[in-house]
Amino acid sequence: MRSAIKVAASDMVATLLHDAVAGETIEGVALRENIARGHKVALRDIAAGERIVKYGRAIGHATQAIAAGAHVHTHNCATDLSATLDYRYMPHAAVMPDTPSAGRFAGYRRADGRVATRNEIWVLPTVGCVARTAQRIAAQAAALVGDAVDGVHAFAHPHGCSQLGDDLGGTRAILAGLAQHPNAGGVLIVGLGCEENQIADLLDAIPPARRGHIRTLAAQMSENEVAEGVALVAELAEAARATREDCALADLVIGVKCGGSDGLSGLTANPLVGRISDRIVAAGGRVVFTEIPEMFGAEQALMDRAIDAEVFDRIVATVNGFKRYFLDHGAPVSENPSPGNIAGGITTLEEKSLGAVQKAGHAAIVDVIDYGAAVRAPGLTMLDAPGNDAISSTALAAAGASAILFTTGRGTPLGFPVPTLKIASNSTLAMRKPDWIDFDAGRVLTEGSDAAEAALCNILLATASGQETAAERNNEREIAIWKRGVTL
Repeated sequence: MRSAIKVAASDMVATLLHDAVAGETIEGVALRENIARGHKVALRDIAAGERIVKYGRAIGHATQAIAAGAHVHTHNCATDLSATLDYRYMPHAAVMPDTPSAGRFAGYRRADGRVATRNEIWVLPTVGCVARTAQRIAAQAAALVGDAVDGVHAFAHPHGCSQLGDDLGGTRAILAGLAQHPNAGGVLIVGLGCEENQIADLLDAIPPARRGHIRTLAAQMSENEVAEGVALVAELAEAARATREDCALADLVIGVKCGGSDGLSGLTANPLVGRISDRIVAAGGRVVFTEIPEMFGAEQALMDRAIDAEVFDRIVATVNGFKRYFLDHGAPVSENPSPGNIAGGITTLEEKSLGAVQKAGHAAIVDVIDYGAAVRAPGLTMLDAPGNDAISSTALAAAGASAILFTTGRGTPLGFPVPTLKIASNSTLAMRKPDWIDFDAGRVLTEGSDAAEAALCNILLATASGQETAAERNNEREIAIWKRGVTL
């Protein structure tokens, strides 16, 4: 088995694939100290102030002289990121690898042509005041409806009141997106009655053609809101009965996400998901990627893949807009990676970003959509949302993703409204947390990328056909909404 990975010929560092000890030879260089798996070793002497290159691009600069064989991390490497930038449109034709585009699954075909991977009833509270009410309704209704649908789930959140303007609009947009998701064969919207996020306004955010499967309940107006809600869910479940049909890979809408990354995420799991992304796009399907702050330092490579100048301008506006959001709140744009990322071997945001964007594969970016908006076109779409796992994954679901490929090097039990496949960057995590992890991307190192891609695609198709993910088996279903404004 390989002892380290050097990605590009110009790289000054290699990433260790095992815990290594001083004196061990890595890529022809003797280690000067013990270095943990996922961390970097200098392959040559690096002068103070010199740019340090990994993935063929700079991940920061040396804050002191670094000798060949030394550990390269936060003690001797720092970010070069600063404020907003001016970018030039330098289009490059997206070079798609020769990738398979075949694959079929059994999905639920909706009347509007969209395809669902689940047929469930969702209970959505307009406001946090009735979040527990929604959960009680879902729990009682689930026992009543039996196997009429694949499940009944409530998605609690603390928002919907004491919000103003765009902040309230974001909450409403996310809930409206979830309410019209193809995986929701029926939706019960539960309101309190006096909240800012009024039921009528929420319905106005949903096209009339997509309201037929929605029922509403105002708790303040009901004699017994739980009993009434259970009865409405039972009616929805009976009306939502459906049968799976044969569907093509082109019918999938996939969200891609990474969380709790480590030094191997950008070498195994993220490139593997990128191959699946390319496969779906090549078939005519839709892939949505987000985590805008985790593009800082890698954004130019994405901008170069914009399908036209208009999309390029929207990418620039989204990236610089997010940087301005940080700066307006007195936070540096490089306030990342997280402590867990750093412990796993990621040193700077540039390094994290260069590994993270690989989930988006090689396809041209055909569209950029706002937070709370729905995917509009086949191909690869950028979604404006933060890197936070729960917020960005909720936004992916609201955009229409019928499944999410979620890579992780540290692990998390968290699940979201749609089936979420957890993909471990390393085999140790996969073996240690089998109740969390659905796929071991460490197989890339032992079996090769082609075999790992075929295996992951098969699991994705089985999941789209109804096979439960680890999060679903654990009943891990959550949403989180991006809170950006003042609270009254």
